[in-house]
Amino acid sequence: MLDLQILLGPERLQHWLAALLINGVLIAAAQRLPLLTRSGWVHAGILGTLLLGSLDWPGWLAVAFYLALGSLVTRLGYRRKQEQGLAEGRGGRRGPENVWGSAATGAALAVLSVWPMTPVILLKIGFAASFAAKLGDTCGSEIGKRWGRRTVSITRFQPVPPGTEGAISLEGTLASAGGSALMAMLMLQLGLIQGGATWLLVTLVGLAATLIESLIGATVQDRLPWLSNELVNALQTLIAALLAMGLAVRLALA
Repeated sequence: MLDLQILLGPERLQHWLAALLINGVLIAAAQRLPLLTRSGWVHAGILGTLLLGSLDWPGWLAVAFYLALGSLVTRLGYRRKQEQGLAEGRGGRRGPENVWGSAATGAALAVLSVWPMTPVILLKIGFAASFAAKLGDTCGSEIGKRWGRRTVSITRFQPVPPGTEGAISLEGTLASAGGSALMAMLMLQLGLIQGGATWLLVTLVGLAATLIESLIGATVQDRLPWLSNELVNALQTLIAALLAMGLAVRLALA
C-alpha cells in the first residue's frame, strides 16, 4: 500500500503534470525547427513527458541530445545523398513512427524505473544502451551512405550498392562505433550510468546491436512485408537493452 502511495500519490501526480506542462511549452516553441513533422512533434512531447516524469532532466536531455545529433548526422552530405536517391524523405524530418521506433524501448524502461522495487541502475543501463545503439545506427547509416568507399553485404561480404538493406562499410562501421561511444559518454556525463566499465559496455553493446540490425535487414526484412524499418529499429533497441542488462548482471555492474 505504501508503495502505491509513493507511485500514485499527490506529489508524484504533481510531478507528472509539471512534466506535461513543461514539455507542452517546449514543443510549442520548438516546432519551427526542421527536425520533426508536425505530428512528430506531438509524439515527441508525449515522449518528453514520459522521460521528464520518470528520469527527470537527465533522461530528457539525453534523448534531446540524441534527436539533435541524429538530425545533424542525417543532414551531413544531404544534397549528395538526394542526388543518389539515398536521402531520408521529408527533408530528414522524423515522424511519429521514427520517434517510437527509436525510443519505445527507452521510454518503457524509463517508466519502469519509477515503479517501486525495480532495479533502477539496471534499467538505466538498458536505457543508455538502447539510445547508444540507435545513434550508432544513424551515424553508421548516414555516414556510410555518403562516404563509404566499399559497401558490402554483412552476410556475404560481396559488394552491394550503398543503401542496400544489410550493407556495411568500414567508414560506416567506424561511424557507428563513434556514435555509440558518444551517446554512452553523454549518458555517463548526465549521471544515467556510472563508471568507465559501464560506459565501455554500453558502447560495445550499441555497436553490436547496430551490426545485428544490419544482419536482420540482410536476412529477414525483405521476406516479411510487415517488418518495416521502424520495427527493425525498435527491435534493435530492444536487443541492445536486453543484451546490456544481461551483461551488466553477469559482470556485476548493476
